[in-house]
Parts: sequence; structure tokens; C-alpha cells
Amino acid sequence: QVQLVESGGGLVQPGGSLRLSCVVSGGSFSRYTIGWFRQAPGKEREFVAAIRYSRTTHYADAVKGRFTISRDNAKNTAYLQMNSLNSDDSAVYYCAGDSGIILSSIRYPQHYDYWGQGTQVTVSS
Repeated sequence: QVQLVESGGGLVQPGGSLRLSCVVSGGSFSRYTIGWFRQAPGKEREFVAAIRYSRTTHYADAVKGRFTISRDNAKNTAYLQMNSLNSDDSAVYYCAGDSGIILSSIRYPQHYDYWGQGTQVTVSS
């Protein structure tokens, strides 16, 4: 059984930084595409970033230049480094994994098979 566990969320002031982690167990992590999504109250879950097994990366326009996604296959862990945070970044952040997802689908949550429970990120002074 594949499990994803996020950590690293919390309260941060505007302009600050956080690094989220997503630890994957029970599957072939090195073969997975890992996506990060977020969902704010009253809004749909939206794509943030994704990293393919080839380590190619993709970002939503809203976070490009501020967020960096990476992976450490030896640790079965993916990361989301978030810099220059603002109030619009406040949300529950989820990581998702899938080994068979195609490139054109990586921005759409319905195409990921496995999900973590989410971690809250709040940006506030």
C-alpha cells in the first residue's frame, strides 16, 4: 500500500519561507511523478508544482520563481521549497504521486492515484 505523508507546514510571516516534505512509502518512488497541490477554503484544489521521474519540473504561474520542487530518491522524499510567501499562498498543501501519469495530465489532481493527508500553510503577520 502506497502512503504519502506531508510535513513542514506552519505559520509564517509574509515574505518568509517554508520547506514542505513528502515522504512516500510502499511504492517505487523513483518511478513516480510527484505533484504538489493546494486548496484554500472555498476554492478548488489547484496545481502548484510537479517533478517527474526524470527530474523535469513544472510550476504554476502563480509560484514560478518563488517555489522550487525537488526529490531525493534515496530518501523516498519530495520537497517543496517556498520563498517570498504571501497571503495568497495560505492553503492546505497536498502531495500526490503516480507512476503512470502522462505529461499532459500532471496539472490535474484527478489523474493522481495516491495522496497525502495535507499540511496547513498560513501566511500572516
